[in-house]
Amino acid sequence: MTVRLGLLGAGRIGKVHARAIAANPGAKLVAVADAFADAAAELAASSDAEVRSADAILAAGDIDAVLITTPTDLHATMIERAARAKKAIFCEKPIDLDVARVRNCLAVVASENAKLMVGFNRRFDPNFVEVRRQIDEGAIGKVEMVSIVSRDPGPPPADYIKRSGGLFRDMTIHDFDMARFLLGEEPATVYASASVLVDPEIGELGDYDSASVVLTTKSGRIAQISNSRRASYGYDQRIEVHGSKGLVSAENLRATNIEIANGDGYRREPLLNFFMTRYTEAYRAEIAAFIAAVERGGPITPSGDDGLKALVLADAALRSAKEKRVVHLEE
Repeated sequence: MTVRLGLLGAGRIGKVHARAIAANPGAKLVAVADAFADAAAELAASSDAEVRSADAILAAGDIDAVLITTPTDLHATMIERAARAKKAIFCEKPIDLDVARVRNCLAVVASENAKLMVGFNRRFDPNFVEVRRQIDEGAIGKVEMVSIVSRDPGPPPADYIKRSGGLFRDMTIHDFDMARFLLGEEPATVYASASVLVDPEIGELGDYDSASVVLTTKSGRIAQISNSRRASYGYDQRIEVHGSKGLVSAENLRATNIEIANGDGYRREPLLNFFMTRYTEAYRAEIAAFIAAVERGGPITPSGDDGLKALVLADAALRSAKEKRVVHLEE
């Protein structure tokens, strides 16, 4: 069976997913839609697909599933429409920036018995997958502490900050999902400290650019997250899981693992400098997992509920940072 796909959104991430579809022998990109006609036409031409409207894609009988890579404020509505059209759905995070809106959207998905996958691509990074496998196989015993470092090479433009939902909902939300993925228990409390250390304009827009977050589960397991919108040395992406019998970690990636040593010391390649290159394999594996789930049936993960829980943690972190206190998730 070839899974026939429609792509709603021909921007940067839409192009990444189109390439992943093209590399998958079990899938075919049938049609592309975008508010910008030139972007849709360019991506469709390079993907051997048609340009259609979003309405036409959702109504099409020759499309089994849709990928939603539109601006965030359209995600929930598109998910609901696709669910009612009996399409399987892949949607980039977040479903929406409002928890109540997400809950209403997921109620529609459930009522239509639709398949929904949320784009937390880091779960599919080969290194992070291996960390989880080592945990599952008992290599480090019982998980006790998770440490996540996620720092961008530089801050996004002001226009992006204005519509992003803020640091916690836009950036840390990936780390909240990764913490849940690795802890093995749901966080019960959140404590966040946040500052503006990188760009004063970010603060003027009401956001933060630097944050530390501590998540604690009911049994006492701890996850520590360190975020910054600036890392002068590249795209810093590391995780470490400490357990009762040992430790497993995943380090940063570089273009090569070459190291030069001479009288001046040791020199290595710089870090990969952007999420598009750092997570190339993760994006490919993510779309492959979605295609396989559509073809074979069965549960899809990360699910809409995973998206909701990560957003709840983001909201709790924002509240914690503003009120300078521990926030209990039961609140």
